Amino acid sequence: MAAKGRGSASWSVGAIVALMAVSVLLLHADYAQAATYTVGDSGVWTFNAVGWPKGKNFRAGDVLVFNYNPSMHNVVKVDSGSYNSCKTPAGARTYTSGKDRITLSRGQNFFICNFPNHCESNMKIAVTAV
Repeated sequence: MAAKGRGSASWSVGAIVALMAVSVLLLHADYAQAATYTVGDSGVWTFNAVGWPKGKNFRAGDVLVFNYNPSMHNVVKVDSGSYNSCKTPAGARTYTSGKDRITLSRGQNFFICNFPNHCESNMKIAVTAV
């Protein structure tokens, strides 16, 4: 029966370190492939944006850029119920810079403009990121 020496223990530690390094590289590679999308076919966040996401494949980590005049619009991240009702829930994150960059989370992401009657005029988008 062969005796186990230090070599086998050090090999195990080395293998674990190598696997961890590969895992970090794979995660970094996935992040590095994140895409940036400017919302709106005209390059601006505006009315009738509801259909803009159609035909696009979004991934978690992708960035949406919302360009708009902040004295006329904003962007509010909401849940599905608020998206459908065009009602801003208490505590919802509101963006007002006019050049907002929002990173998508995995799953459904909903955004509206909550200026009066804007969401009702389809100034809203629903984006699903895988």
